[in-house]
Amino acid sequence: MNQHTKVCDIAIVGGGLAGASLAVALAPLGYDISVIESVAFKAASQPSYDDRTLALSHSSCRILAGIGLWDNLASDATAIRKITATEQNRPVHVELDSAEMGLTEFGHVVEARCFGGVVTQKLKETKNIEVLCPVSVEGIDVGGLHSKLNLVSEDGTESLSARLVIAADGANSLIREQLKIPTQTRDYHQTVIICNVTPEKAHRGRAYECLTSTGPFAVLPHTGTRCGLVWTVESNGAGQILDLDDEEFLSRAQDRFGSHLGKFLRVGKRSAYPLKLVRARQDTGERVVVLGNAAHAIHPVGAQGFNLALRDVASLAEVLADGDVGDPGAAVLLRQYSQWRREDQRATIAFSDGITRLFAHPSVLAAGLRTSGMIALAMIPSLRRHQAIKAMGYRGKVPRLALGERLRLP
Repeated sequence: MNQHTKVCDIAIVGGGLAGASLAVALAPLGYDISVIESVAFKAASQPSYDDRTLALSHSSCRILAGIGLWDNLASDATAIRKITATEQNRPVHVELDSAEMGLTEFGHVVEARCFGGVVTQKLKETKNIEVLCPVSVEGIDVGGLHSKLNLVSEDGTESLSARLVIAADGANSLIREQLKIPTQTRDYHQTVIICNVTPEKAHRGRAYECLTSTGPFAVLPHTGTRCGLVWTVESNGAGQILDLDDEEFLSRAQDRFGSHLGKFLRVGKRSAYPLKLVRARQDTGERVVVLGNAAHAIHPVGAQGFNLALRDVASLAEVLADGDVGDPGAAVLLRQYSQWRREDQRATIAFSDGITRLFAHPSVLAAGLRTSGMIALAMIPSLRRHQAIKAMGYRGKVPRLALGERLRLP
């Protein structure tokens, strides 16, 4: 087999949603960037660019605009103008209206496949980004002025030397594992089933989330007359629901959702993903940053996972843009990034994990806490506003890109 060594400034392992977005964000800083992805982007098994609906927060849309992706996404994006939150079999409901906060929307919904097409095209068009795909990483050596990745492709093996390696290779991160970075894990014993449905009535930009003991049941506004359906179930019953014919699936979904949008008329392809918490105990190492699901794979309640990753992307890009040391892997910069992101990551993970466990708990005390919380949100406008601001990604130190500002470029 042939073997030789390539050199770059920044190597991003994982070309999914977070990794590709980071490459685009860092490109204007002038670094030579390599993106390593093991699965061909057009392959049916490519996990990031499928039919899932992505609920992008207000700050995430600003970040995507700041890195030059939003203009090509906007035509296929659907604004979330109102949100209705309920608890199953309880009368209390919470109404969030973006107009109440002086906004036109809380965020937008886009299809992951559409996002993938836009960001992949941007990678191809950007001269200082090289995409190595399909290429697998089989090992990493860190230390000194560079880290070295051992790559394998159909053409043979080679080494890639980089001043900074970004591990954006998912919840089962090889890089994180090889560096022996400890993780906190929790299996929720829940599986999320995702598909598109067409309801009888127009959604008018309203999103619905019903919190249940087996996780959220959400209906999100989508392009045209479609909605994205997110149905969380106990894992041991997920196969049965996936195997239902379309008519029975729609009937059961209707029973769970009610008649808010009339009758569900059609359903698209269904996909399922088991849910667990995976949190890296540290998100930086020597010339390494762990990012996206590799750093924090969280429960989809509140749709915070990818939005948290985009805030990580924006923060890392800002740290590297403002750094004056000339080395993207310098320890002082990675330490600054990690300290910055600690509060937002901790609070977002605590929220998604806490809500999931609270609504799954069968005790009377937990039920009382849930109901009290929902009543408080329903009755106190200032509390609703506070929660909405945090859900939109504005907590702690906010990256400039999330505020609609530009990075400082060389």
